[in-house]
Amino acid sequence: MTQVYRAVLEREQHNQTGRRLHFYAKGEEIPLVPQGVWQVNQGIVQLTTLCQNGEEVWLGWAETSAFFGCCFSLLRSYQAKALSDVRLTWFSQAEIEASPHLSQLVLPQMVRRLRQAEAMLAISGMRRVEDRLQQLLLLMKGEVGQPVAEGTRISMRLTHQNLANAIGTTRVTITRLLGKLRSEGAITFDRDRHLIIK
Repeated sequence: MTQVYRAVLEREQHNQTGRRLHFYAKGEEIPLVPQGVWQVNQGIVQLTTLCQNGEEVWLGWAETSAFFGCCFSLLRSYQAKALSDVRLTWFSQAEIEASPHLSQLVLPQMVRRLRQAEAMLAISGMRRVEDRLQQLLLLMKGEVGQPVAEGTRISMRLTHQNLANAIGTTRVTITRLLGKLRSEGAITFDRDRHLIIK
């Protein structure tokens, strides 16, 4: 993505919303600053942390309307990456604290993220990897699923490594388990490689 194209996108979005929208292409790291939060206007953001051994752990995701930022976390290593092309709005912490309207917008989104985090925690506590994967897929089906003729399409395109990081296993194990689910007819993929749960 060129800087010129990004500037054009941001300028167009600024004119439509009254606030500047920041564009991040799929795969880009999103900078996190302690004095404020991002709100997702479009797209999906992956939230992760790094373990001491350098392994990435998937904490969940933020989708349209959701707020995220390191001020909402006690983790020392808190990272955000665009899972798709995203458009974000920046709010300072002082701005949110001073605005009852913004505070009312933040609260239900934080409750939603808390529920998602609890669901991810419950999944990580399951002993069997197969159970963890199935429960993660069901969670994503409910949270970011879109009905299609073949079943429910997961709106974010995930790599095997994304799924492995989410449930604490290896990419090889995920590849094997997805192959098994596919052969059983429980899942399929569309032409854009989005997962479809039947």
